[in-house]
Amino acid sequence: MTVVAAVQHAFAADGVLARTQANFRPREGQTAMALAVAEAIEAGGALVVEAGTGVGKTFAYLVPALLSGERALLSTATKALQDQLYARDLPQLLQALGLPLRIALLKGRSSYLCHHRLGLARQHPAAQEGAVLRALADIEQWAHGTRSGDLAELPALDERSPAIPLVTSSRDNCLGAPCPSFQRCHVNLARREALAADVVVINHHLFFADVAVRESGVAELLPTVGAVVFDEAHQLNEIGVQFLGTQVGTGQLLNLVRDLLATGLKLARGLVDWQGVAAQVERAARDLRLAAGPARSGARLRWFDGLPEGVPAAAWRSALQQVVHALALAQQALDLVTESAPDFVRLQERCVALHARMELFAGPCVPEAVRWLDVGMHLRMVESPLDIAQAMQQRLRGPLPGPEGKGAGGDATGTRESAAHPRAWIFTSATLGDDPQLRWFTEPCGLEDATVLRVGSPFDYAAQAGVYVPEHLPKPSDPGHSVQLARWVGDAAARIGGRTLVLTTTLKALRTMGDVLQTRFQGSGALEVLVQGQWPKRRLMERLRAGAQPGQPGCILVASASFWEGFDVPGDALQLVVIDKLPFPPPGDPVVEARSRRLELAGRSAFRDYSIPEAAVALKQGAGRLIRHESDRGLLVVGDTRLVSMGYGRRLMAALPPMRRIGDAQAFDAALEALTRPSTKALPCP
Repeated sequence: MTVVAAVQHAFAADGVLARTQANFRPREGQTAMALAVAEAIEAGGALVVEAGTGVGKTFAYLVPALLSGERALLSTATKALQDQLYARDLPQLLQALGLPLRIALLKGRSSYLCHHRLGLARQHPAAQEGAVLRALADIEQWAHGTRSGDLAELPALDERSPAIPLVTSSRDNCLGAPCPSFQRCHVNLARREALAADVVVINHHLFFADVAVRESGVAELLPTVGAVVFDEAHQLNEIGVQFLGTQVGTGQLLNLVRDLLATGLKLARGLVDWQGVAAQVERAARDLRLAAGPARSGARLRWFDGLPEGVPAAAWRSALQQVVHALALAQQALDLVTESAPDFVRLQERCVALHARMELFAGPCVPEAVRWLDVGMHLRMVESPLDIAQAMQQRLRGPLPGPEGKGAGGDATGTRESAAHPRAWIFTSATLGDDPQLRWFTEPCGLEDATVLRVGSPFDYAAQAGVYVPEHLPKPSDPGHSVQLARWVGDAAARIGGRTLVLTTTLKALRTMGDVLQTRFQGSGALEVLVQGQWPKRRLMERLRAGAQPGQPGCILVASASFWEGFDVPGDALQLVVIDKLPFPPPGDPVVEARSRRLELAGRSAFRDYSIPEAAVALKQGAGRLIRHESDRGLLVVGDTRLVSMGYGRRLMAALPPMRRIGDAQAFDAALEALTRPSTKALPCP
């Protein structure tokens, strides 16, 4: 039986999924996507699928991948979805389909406990803080029983905890084979299990880290894989350019200074003037920061003609050369002691890498790339490609180098990549563009020749949701916009008992709206206002969900950045989503400017072909937080009058899910009133 036929049977009304999955029912869109994936796996090549919310795209790519018999690599944008695929979806489907396949989960180094680093953690100065000490105690206790070493097994451990860098390794500080804990290393165990598995779940960061440095183990997997699936593929380009570029900063230099001094004094005291060597690197790093001037924290300085914008040329070049010279002296010092301990070998490798990067930034920027300087407490120099098109095309064409330098065809050990039977590449997301060809996604990813499929959501958006633009609000450029919108949100949220998510496009708006709303409801007992950054994302989501439970105060959450996607609060707990402004890309951003300039030089409109599609995709992602199931009801509010007053507003409105349009304040009040009834699930919105 072909893969297509097997998939058709699985998704049929009387198929295996209907018999084994309690909530399964055949959906035309899900079946269409699953069949397209099956055809791609049989024929090879690239398939791009935009599958609207509710289609069930996870099963639509998992079922054909599992039934194909091919080894599969599944990549997601987030660790949370990785864990969901590995712990829930894959075991559930393997049992339903009766397939004895081995699955494995592979994450980056920073997700796994390092026994060697754990043994040193309490000696670190940061470990003297009470919160860090408590976290270390919990980790030490857990370390005795864990098999995987995955820190996700500790739900109480905040992902922002300063204890995590103390107990995990990085590419810079991993000792490799000479490490005394190498035999029980959790990173190596995870890689060995991945190499032996039929289905491996990774994330986009890991994929591109391997593309950049061949260090994460993915390069060993790819030659034997028949199908590669990228879920949440809309993030591929932005994640990819982070890894395919080059970065170096004064923070890395100061970390090297700290490790150089601590290791030298501990393992080779008296052999080298460690304090003198460390002081020279530290002084050079601080002089480089001073040379950039007193730019405000978070500033991004454009970098043209070999010099960051507004930075004195002589001082900058002199400071950069001082860093290069100090790193060269540190290398010479380490040459004397590398044979005495593996720690010095790693330090020397770090020193060599930093020296090479600093020399790179002393020269010109490579073509088809953009360079800038991030200015904060530390400096960060960045050179980035404008997209991942070239890197992806190289991998799509194959063959890929295997672990011994063989092509992806390798030998006769199981790889399927060949001219007769090429690998299948599947890219899918709920949002990949606002035009039929999905050019917003395919162009920067080098996928113009891919097969494209768009599958609409099965939700009845016109009945389930409405979209409203309060036209009395000031223009987004008005200084009082955030304050007035926050007051309006407070009135609306009070009427429905919270159940509100506010998504802002800037951190300034986040702080302003959060302050206004918290001041208004502080001490009221009726509503609790939370602002991103107060708690970990997972805890904020749990609190918003709890706001619909009897006896719990309602909740308003004001958030930005990562909360525009991957934030799932179904049911009555979230019924009002407010987006403060149209999410156009920031015009002063160096990458945005470089991409716009490239389009203009090609005779295209940067606003029409870049800014509007970017805003459309982001707007659709934010709106997607509202309706997550067939029974959900809610309202989307966009606090930006340009959506109805400007010509491009029609294109942006068309990119949204097909919600009914609410034209005036009276109609909005009626729709809001409907949400206050005891069960909105049983009532259609008026």
